[in-house]
Amino acid sequence: MGRLIRRVKATKIDVGGNRRVVREEALAVEEPLEIRLGHESFTVTMRTPGDDFDLVAGFLVSEGIVFDPDQLISLRFCAGEDENGQQTFNVVEAQLRPDVAMPLPAAQRHVTTSSACGICGTASIDAVHKSSHFAVTAPVDQVLIAADVLAALPETLREQQKLFEKTGGVHAAGLFAPDGELLMLREDVGRHNAVDKVVGASFRERRLPLSETVLQVSGRASFELVQKAAMVGVPVLAAVSAPSSLAVELAQSSGVTLVGFSRGETLNVYTHPGRIG
Repeated sequence: MGRLIRRVKATKIDVGGNRRVVREEALAVEEPLEIRLGHESFTVTMRTPGDDFDLVAGFLVSEGIVFDPDQLISLRFCAGEDENGQQTFNVVEAQLRPDVAMPLPAAQRHVTTSSACGICGTASIDAVHKSSHFAVTAPVDQVLIAADVLAALPETLREQQKLFEKTGGVHAAGLFAPDGELLMLREDVGRHNAVDKVVGASFRERRLPLSETVLQVSGRASFELVQKAAMVGVPVLAAVSAPSSLAVELAQSSGVTLVGFSRGETLNVYTHPGRIG
């Protein structure tokens, strides 16, 4: 975890005991990642290093740029050095098949990227539907997962978060089978990056569409996370916190079962509850 954690000194103040203690803290690393399509810079996102090829592949899928692994010819790190002459591994170049339409760079799409909110090249819910190649096909009135199994997923996710255990400062996305088996987990300082890493790994392993899976995320369920789930056919998206109003609208129209406040004993199902037994 050398590139994932940075140790810094912090002063811990005990207000009640009127004490100060200087000690070392482990922080999750956040660094920029430039994504290039061919030799052209496409966008820059802030992320926790690790699983960068999965992140780039998932981002391209979530943006509707690719949907078939054969469309992504190669991924490679480009040269980049820090002030000490060490390779930073902060630039990834993706080579797309010649017939794949090249999208506009982020700067021309008038969007911003950070670890808090990902890039979304779509301007409306209709645009999401038009760009998705994997519709959610699981019937909305057919039970996919039992409520008690679903309610236990956040704890399973938390138990497997190795980076969070050390830093307390990253989000996680976990892909689960309907019986609660953890299929894949990724961590990142950004919620959307964690999901893109799961999507990208599934894409590169030729698992898409994810039509019989449940995606469990830490934090809240934003429009973007529902969009990413819908783009790869995930029928159930569950979050430990609240969804936004637009997330509920998109989940309803795209056929995604959206669950919020999933915290062990209770959960709220906002759309298509028939999949929850």
